[in-house]
Amino acid sequence: MGGHHAASGAAAWVAVTATTPIAFGWYPVSDVGIMTGAIVCAGAALLPDADHHSGTIANSLSPVSDAVVKVVETVSGGHRKGTHSILGVLAFTAMAWLVGLLAIDTGLEGDLGTILIGPGIVCVLLVAFALKALKITRDTKILPWTVSLTLAVLIAIFAPSEWYWMPFSVALGCVVHIIGDMLTTQGVPLVWPLKFRSPTWMRDGRGLELDMIWRNGGNLSLPILGDAGSVREWLFMTPVSLYAVVGIAWAALDQMGFDTMAVWDGLVNGIGDLVTSWF
Repeated sequence: MGGHHAASGAAAWVAVTATTPIAFGWYPVSDVGIMTGAIVCAGAALLPDADHHSGTIANSLSPVSDAVVKVVETVSGGHRKGTHSILGVLAFTAMAWLVGLLAIDTGLEGDLGTILIGPGIVCVLLVAFALKALKITRDTKILPWTVSLTLAVLIAIFAPSEWYWMPFSVALGCVVHIIGDMLTTQGVPLVWPLKFRSPTWMRDGRGLELDMIWRNGGNLSLPILGDAGSVREWLFMTPVSLYAVVGIAWAALDQMGFDTMAVWDGLVNGIGDLVTSWF
């Protein structure tokens, strides 16, 4: 579901970029980068669904999002085709990188010398996607533009160096989306435009359940979560969503100067003492 895609994108960003004890820190960014990147990656985790004219994000930033969705839907061949493949991830990442090259030289000293307007444009669109999927903006017309533009301008002025993670954010969000869809019964066409149909013997009832993994239309699936929107999906995504919230809040507190590690160490020691007393 759209909201869960967005939450998984935010959670993945926290896990990969934060250097706190609850994350991996494989691609470290600043606290500002963690907070803003989580929102952007949440939007990027919806990009593969830009192939559906009636999807969650189609009307998230009208009229721009409508036009984008129509183009993507036409180029990708329809829903759950090109954008849900390895080629789709590469295409979205390449576009984010190319747009990210757009910049304005202001002639000023320091961070304001070069303003990266390309990533700002991408940010406006992706933030609007995330707000729509998380039902923050719902059907309002002005709020998506206001929030998205404000965030993009603030980063462009006060933390322009944060934009350099934009292509990685788009790639991570798209990969997380595809993994999420792959865990449902419909699956994804990973090697699109190539289409390998499952063997006949797998479709005639003698496939030993392999037909659930290699779908009749050629999609690959590992349907651990069942159908999209199932109870299993909700049970899985609730802690994932909470993890994203905790990671963003942690970064916000660090940015404000709170000693979060002291609180964490106290919590860990308290749990350790409690377990020791029990055993």
